[in-house]
Amino acid sequence: MTDNSLLSAVVGSVDPLLPELVEIRRDLHAHPELSREETRTTMVVSQRLAAAGVRVRPLAGTGLVADIGAEQPAYRVALRADLDALPVRERTNLEWASTNYGVCHACGHDVHVTSVLGAGLALRAQEERLREQGVAARLIFQPAEEVIPGGAIDVLEQGGMEGVDAVFAVHCDPSIEVGRVGLREGPITAASDRVTVHLSGRGGHTSRPHLTEDLTFALAKVITEVPAVLSRRLDPRSGLALVWGEVRAGMASNVIPSSGIVAGTLRMLDAEAWKSVGPLLEQVVHAVVSPYAVTARLEHVPGVPPVVNHPDAVDVLRQSCVGGGLEPVPTPQSLGGEDFAWYLTSVPGAMARLGTRTPGGRTYDLHQGDLVVDEGAVAAGARLLAGAVVADVIKAAASGDPGTTES
Repeated sequence: MTDNSLLSAVVGSVDPLLPELVEIRRDLHAHPELSREETRTTMVVSQRLAAAGVRVRPLAGTGLVADIGAEQPAYRVALRADLDALPVRERTNLEWASTNYGVCHACGHDVHVTSVLGAGLALRAQEERLREQGVAARLIFQPAEEVIPGGAIDVLEQGGMEGVDAVFAVHCDPSIEVGRVGLREGPITAASDRVTVHLSGRGGHTSRPHLTEDLTFALAKVITEVPAVLSRRLDPRSGLALVWGEVRAGMASNVIPSSGIVAGTLRMLDAEAWKSVGPLLEQVVHAVVSPYAVTARLEHVPGVPPVVNHPDAVDVLRQSCVGGGLEPVPTPQSLGGEDFAWYLTSVPGAMARLGTRTPGGRTYDLHQGDLVVDEGAVAAGARLLAGAVVADVIKAAASGDPGTTES
């Protein structure tokens, strides 16, 4: 029978790996790669796993899937990490700062990768016991989390989740102290889409706006009025936030341009409202610009639904925290988007917020070039995820899940 002795053994197998894991994390941090360009990152992970005798299957393009434990398991738990960095210039001055100018791990994916790698190597050290229980772990190193559509779709299309019974992941959280793990049942992130409004019209001289279709004025109305109208047409409990990040129109102060765009993200806390917002967004955009006679074209690219943590999976993470010497703490739902949500449409699972703030130290923000992560998070993430595999099997067996076995 799978019991707490295996949980202790797996978590204990992380500690001897920690010096190496920190070095790997620093190496990945120094060599960040953008979405779907993570060739070197994939190679580093693949070579280390292969050296440990782990079965590795590359994905098309970048990324890989690795399996540990029983080859035909009664129960399989997946751990997911995202490989990609962001097009952000690093400003940390660390010895292992990015050597790829204009690209850096400003979201902590280097920590995610190293945590899953460490968990996998610890599970590999106890592989015989996993096989005896008919249990397997799958490591998913996914490309392109930071873009739409995200790399989770690639993994699903290539069968990366076939035969998986549960899935877990972590995400760095600089607001939580290292050694603590933020847990939440139900939605923990938001739906996130990309929205671009293209306007075109008859331009002209700024001295004669009445003879033009004043595109710049109309663009300003889109920026302010579309979010305002949506907030009155949707239930406020849906938690909608339409925020613009890019505006482009014109090259001269005395010329009304003939084209322009505004682009941003549409985020929602409620999954059901998210599914139906598209037609309303189209209607509102055209209604806002119609008095100005410009032509509008909406480009609405659905991104990801909210990550909805399964209550049983959160219990598993809580048990793993206890077994790994970590402190579980409550955490709120955020408006951030995460394509880990797509995995949870197939199987139950959960994402935890991994504390990365040095106690008493500065609170950084994600997606900023000055992000500094307390490296104790590498150990915490590896312990949490390695323990989650065993804790999930224990919970499934206790609940009488027919997919689990006892010996």
